[in-house]
Parts: sequence; C-alpha cells; structure tokens
Amino acid sequence: MLCKKLLSKQFTLIVLGAALLTMGKVSAQALRIPQNTNFTSSVGRTVGTTNIEIKYSSPGVKGREGKIWGTDIAPYGFTVLGYGSNVQSPWRAGADECTTISFSTDVKINGKALSAGKYALFIAVYADSCTLIFNRNTDAWGSYFYRADLDVLRVKTIQQKNQPNLQERLIYSFANQTAESVEVALEWERWKIPFKVEVDLKKTTLADIRRQMSGAIGFDPASLEAAATWCLMNDTNYEEALNWIISASDPNLGGVNGFRTLSTKSKLLEKLGKTSEASKIWNEAIEKASTMELHAYGRQLLAQKKTKEAMAIFESNYKKSNGAWPTNAGMMRGLSATGDLKKALEHAKMALTQAPDETNKKFIESAIKQLEAGQALN
Repeated sequence: MLCKKLLSKQFTLIVLGAALLTMGKVSAQALRIPQNTNFTSSVGRTVGTTNIEIKYSSPGVKGREGKIWGTDIAPYGFTVLGYGSNVQSPWRAGADECTTISFSTDVKINGKALSAGKYALFIAVYADSCTLIFNRNTDAWGSYFYRADLDVLRVKTIQQKNQPNLQERLIYSFANQTAESVEVALEWERWKIPFKVEVDLKKTTLADIRRQMSGAIGFDPASLEAAATWCLMNDTNYEEALNWIISASDPNLGGVNGFRTLSTKSKLLEKLGKTSEASKIWNEAIEKASTMELHAYGRQLLAQKKTKEAMAIFESNYKKSNGAWPTNAGMMRGLSATGDLKKALEHAKMALTQAPDETNKKFIESAIKQLEAGQALN
C-alpha cells in the first residue's frame, strides 16, 4: 500500500514537472528579463520644428578594442548572420532589436531626401566608408531578417577613425547644430560615423504655424498677428497671412486696429500687388502710430540697411511730434546713416536736453563725442 502511494506521488511530480517545462517553452519568446549587457537607450533633438528621435541598444567594447569593425561584431558589407537567418544583412547599428530613427517632418540625409516617419537604421560598414540604410521594418530583431525591398533610402557617409578617446558604450550624438541642420553620429570604440540631417526651415515652420492656427490660438489676435508677421518677414504665404492680420485687427474679435497690425496689412497688400490699397492703409497706420512706435520702426529699418526708408520715418515722426523725445535722437541716427554728420550733431545736442533718464543721457553724450570726432554712429 505504501509502495503504491509513493509511486502515485512520483507520477504526480513528473507530470507537474513536464507541465512546467512545456509552459516554459511556450512563454519563453514573450518573457523579457532585464540584462546589463546592452543598455536600452534613446536620444532626441529638435531642429526648427523637426523632432528627431533615435532608439537603440548600446553594447560595450568590453576589452575588444581593435576587434570591433570588420569582425562578427560589426561585419563589413552584407553577410549571413546565422541563427536561422540566411539572407545577406548589414550591421544593425547597435545591438539586440534594430535601431530606429524617426523624423517628424521631411528631411535630407547627407543631401538626399527622406520623408517624415520612423525607420529602422542599418549600416553597411566598410573599411573606408559606410552606407546608411533607412528601412521600413522597424519591428525587426536586429538585421537578421533584413529585407532590401523595404529600404527607403541608402546614402553614403565616411567614418572618422582613430578617435583620440575610447568610446566604451555605443552612443548616438548630436553636434554642429544650426537653425536648419544638425550632425548626427554613431560613436563606438574609436570610430565615429557621422551624417548630416537638414530641414526646410521655412516650409516646416509654416506647416507648424498652420497647424497651430487651426486650433484655439487661431482666435487669439496676438497669435494671428505673430503668424502674419512671420509670413511677411519670410516672404511667403501672403494671402493667408493677409486673412490672419485682418482678423487680428478686427475689434469685434478683440483685435486692435493700430500701427503694428495696419503696417503689416499694408506691406502684405503691397506684396500682393495691391499698391493703391496698401498706400491708403499705410497712411492710416502712420496716423495711428505713437511716437515710440514710429521711432522703433525707424530703427528697425536702419538695422535692415534701409537708410532712405528709415530717414523718411524719422522725419515724419519729428514733424508729427513737434520734435519731442525721442524724435531728435531718431533724426540723429538717420542723418548719421546718410552721412550728414553736421546736422546729426545738431539733433544730438537737442536730444541731450530731452533725455528722460541717465542711461539715455550717457548714450547721447557718447554719440555727440563720436560725431564731433567726425565718425558716423554704428
């Protein structure tokens, strides 16, 4: 009787063990346990309105310096990687799952166009060059099951070898950023593989402005004015900008029909070839402008090297305000820019008697010394 009970218990344990083994086989593919071998990483950068995001696994050199590139770790060209894969595959540009890179707008990679979207990033590594591969399959495990027919873009780049500092962990870095571009680079061991990402700043900014204006801020006069002014300053989208500035200056919508809105409206009408209407609106803008608004506008024109236009504004402001502060200072600046230093000095001396505070007084005193020395103002 005892023997039967023991045999029954042993049978139960065997069945339970087999069940656990079966469950292990079924769930092994879904189970993920954190490891310290390769670090899961992500980096990003914004260029203009374009968001760039890179997600990758970061392997370490781990004493393999000089044994990374052109080996089974990062093989040259395209090779069969094994483990069930029988296709010629490039390097996965990282470790574990494939590296992905996304762009929120259209971009150029080393001068070649790439549409907005998310891509797997592979690299065909060679001894003296690399080919960057942007591929549609972003869910792949590395590049083991690489499909060339899913490539969207291939572009060549030149790696920088023998970097002075050993980069132990593979990273993606950003450098040399401008308003319209940034250099992205894979850095590992003593190699750096760079590529340039460029954006169409005007096109992407306008698209972003339009997106924003379709929401709640499309009812905000200040935002409408800012959008119209941006279009004017960037010589684009005049028709839509005119509609925005008309709304921005509409009192029924909470807008103000003042110098800023009217002057912007006038310039947009001029850009659209409606010169007669533009002139009428401009005269209305001048009439409504405050002394300080006209002075600031004149200085803006000077900064843009539009000396003749700036002088006309300073003269108009001087007459309209009967020589009140800061119109003499404006005349001083305008006349100096035209080369009439004698008259500029006369207005500078009158401006000194009107200076409202110590800061302005010191500036005018410095300007007088410069003019008396026969030097034009900066």
